[in-house]
Amino acid sequence: MIFKLLLAKLVDCFSIHNATSHFWYQRVTALALIPLSVWLILFLNTALSAPYAETVSWLSSPLNAAALIAWIVAVIFHAALGVQVVIEDYVSTISTRHLAIRATNLIFLLLGVAALVAIFLILFAR
Repeated sequence: MIFKLLLAKLVDCFSIHNATSHFWYQRVTALALIPLSVWLILFLNTALSAPYAETVSWLSSPLNAAALIAWIVAVIFHAALGVQVVIEDYVSTISTRHLAIRATNLIFLLLGVAALVAIFLILFAR
């Protein structure tokens, strides 16, 4: 029952007809991405000069892994919302627009799942 409710909420987030929520989700993810992206840039700067084992060790820290997972979720969701706006603005045929939005949402979902699986493999492979 709870899974069904959460799934319905997730589907509502990607709804084609919910403009106000779409607007606010895009703003909230943009604000969340500011500190998370600063953190990621600092991590990448460190990772470029550190040995592989040290980078994996640093990434295996629960706090750093949580920050990276939050960044992945926020950036995928924010990008999906942005692409949806572009499709809504430039695709005039309603059925094609809906198909394109659903297809891009699926692509972003697959990218997000792949990125999260990679992080979890790093976390639990040690």
